[in-house]
Amino acid sequence: MSYRSRYASDKTDAFFEAILALKDLDDCYRFFEDVCTAPELIAMAQRFQVANMLLDEYTYQDIATYTGVSSATISRVKRALSYGADGYTTIINRLKKEDSAE
Repeated sequence: MSYRSRYASDKTDAFFEAILALKDLDDCYRFFEDVCTAPELIAMAQRFQVANMLLDEYTYQDIATYTGVSSATISRVKRALSYGADGYTTIINRLKKEDSAE
């Protein structure tokens, strides 16, 4: 059985299908620069970096110092890691497996 988000709709399905059609980093930059504002894109990248660091057991202080994000953002990402849909953990672990396989 596949995961079905509470946000699922025909519109979000179509949007995620578009993301899955991206072929490389160049496609990603072009698409997300059109879809997101610069602050949105930066915020998403920062949250992903924070999730990586939390999973690697960095302290909040170290994360805040290294990334420049607020403790509120770190807490929000920590909450997603603890109580969310496991999206961060799934992707980060997948990327780490790919890196170790190379």
